[in-house]
Amino acid sequence: MSKDAQPTPTEAKPAAPAAKQPVPQQPEAKLERVTFADLPGWTSDDHLAALNAFLKSCDAVGKAAAKPPTNKAVSQCKVPAGELAVACRAAQDVKASSKAAAKAFFEAQFEPHRIVQQKPKGLLTGYYEPVLEGSRTPEGKFQTPVYKRPTDLVNVVDEADRASKPDGLTHVRQTTAGESPYPTRAEIEQGALAGKGLELLYLEDPVEVFFMHIQGSGRIHLTDGTTVRINYDGKNGHPYTSIGRYLIDNNLLDANKVSMAALGKWLREDKARGQQVMWQNRSYIFFRELGNEAEGPMGAMSVALTPGRSLAVDTGYHTLGTLLYVSAPTLVHATKQSGFNRLMVAQDVGSAIKGPERGDIYFGSGDEAGKLAGVTKHEGNFFVLLPKSAQSAEHGIRFGEHLQWQTTVKGGDDL
Repeated sequence: MSKDAQPTPTEAKPAAPAAKQPVPQQPEAKLERVTFADLPGWTSDDHLAALNAFLKSCDAVGKAAAKPPTNKAVSQCKVPAGELAVACRAAQDVKASSKAAAKAFFEAQFEPHRIVQQKPKGLLTGYYEPVLEGSRTPEGKFQTPVYKRPTDLVNVVDEADRASKPDGLTHVRQTTAGESPYPTRAEIEQGALAGKGLELLYLEDPVEVFFMHIQGSGRIHLTDGTTVRINYDGKNGHPYTSIGRYLIDNNLLDANKVSMAALGKWLREDKARGQQVMWQNRSYIFFRELGNEAEGPMGAMSVALTPGRSLAVDTGYHTLGTLLYVSAPTLVHATKQSGFNRLMVAQDVGSAIKGPERGDIYFGSGDEAGKLAGVTKHEGNFFVLLPKSAQSAEHGIRFGEHLQWQTTVKGGDDL
């Protein structure tokens, strides 16, 4: 949005629908083969923790591999689900029970490749599962509703691919007259869905509810003494708008001091002003209640996320279930060491996660995880681990000989 005609926060109106623009082409990304010795901190990582997180994805990877392939163009660094399924079977067979055994498995079954793109560095942020108080009915201080998914909400794109439509609707309302846009955040919070039986829970603080929408999950301690876990179950389909960016662009927050805590403080200082600014983000999230057996919030693969190992990615570049080694030398608060060097699994997505080296680290549940996530915004590089022993069903080739996507060999020419 142009700064020239921006209203002040007290006068802010809900953001107007974005004008349709030509769909931009995806930035080109290639893979450059490297060795495990080239991965910073590889020998010090907990490879068994990474293997266990990878194994969680295997059932979902197998189901994805069984689906007919699509004809749409894919990124050169996107690993086919069928190749991941072969690697999953090898992981299930190895039954590694030690860090050393897991490390040996990865080195025997995979080859690391650096992502090469226009930008020299990628970007890492963080997210977490808030733990809040709430009620099943509106009582006392609990008056802010959390809505479940409406029955007339339909997907325009698969949930895992919603970040691939940054300017278009990802969900719409299905009516007898056809499809129409769903109400915006402002319209919903002004009563567009009230009284329709969609209220799942009630929480206290509208700002906490807003942040929970961004995180996509929450653990709620209820007034009856029980605790429930709620998880993302769709959105109203409108594009996500960063209100942090909105405040920076309007010189209302210092770009060097923006964090979740600073943003929350600003929004709460003047509730009416804060509400108007939150309405700049037209996107609104719906939730579902998970069963008591859920060990954690569910990512886009419908598997429980693993703190410090699950990564939200752009599925335009990465297949869910892909192993990614992430190196961020300045991200020291997450490890209390010299930097963040860790083998992670692409298990989630996010509306703001766009690009080949753009990742959102899941830090876990509760306030401490929230503090880590809230100050995470660091440059880093990604390495894709390609399964070298898997046969390509389409081309009958082996990784390391010739890939169906273009790669380069470190120090050499394009293959």
